[in-house]
Amino acid sequence: MSHSVSPIGYLRSCFKEKFAIPRQPQLAPAARGMLELLPPFDQAQAIEGLEQVSHVWLLFLFHQALEDRPRLKVRPPRLGGNRSLGVFASRSTHRPNGIGQSVVRLEKVEAGRLWLSGIDLLDGTPVLDVKPYVPYADCLPQARNAIAEAPPPVIPLEWSEPALLQAQAHAVRLGEPLIELIEQCLAQDPRPAYQVPEASRRYGVRFWDVEVHWHYPQPERIRVLEVLPA
Repeated sequence: MSHSVSPIGYLRSCFKEKFAIPRQPQLAPAARGMLELLPPFDQAQAIEGLEQVSHVWLLFLFHQALEDRPRLKVRPPRLGGNRSLGVFASRSTHRPNGIGQSVVRLEKVEAGRLWLSGIDLLDGTPVLDVKPYVPYADCLPQARNAIAEAPPPVIPLEWSEPALLQAQAHAVRLGEPLIELIEQCLAQDPRPAYQVPEASRRYGVRFWDVEVHWHYPQPERIRVLEVLPA
């Protein structure tokens, strides 16, 4: 028996490409976005009472990773991309039905719009459902996961003086915590774990409407070079 689902809305996110998106929610608290609800869920009745909630679960589609042929094993980035696990033992984007879930902070509620932070979703992500986070049921202190026992380590990040001035100006223009967003995302080292970067190689990613460029002066250190209009 097959079933069909339809989005209840689409996320407008600070992440304009998949590269450098945190691999889990809440790793970058400065990552913000807004869920635009579609009719009939854009009416006030649909979100009545949600203002009493601090966090919500988002069920969504990995719309840029949908596949016709299901995978039984995947190579999670957490394991360096060179070890495989059963698909149900990972949170890989390569899901049997392309469904993801994230718990994010609910910053503000408006009719037809939910303002969110701590997100890990790409701009334009179709959202299938929103559910309130229930601390007594959803927080399990005794839970364990030997595959991912702790958050990924962060690496040192430094700014060139021009890049910091550029980022400060864009943060004021956008009204967003852009500097914190860049630091929180890049410090998690978005490059593939198996890749040893040369100091001459430049990396880039788009946050909001700016392009951030950086390099690795040493393999385990990032230096932000410039923050330019995209």
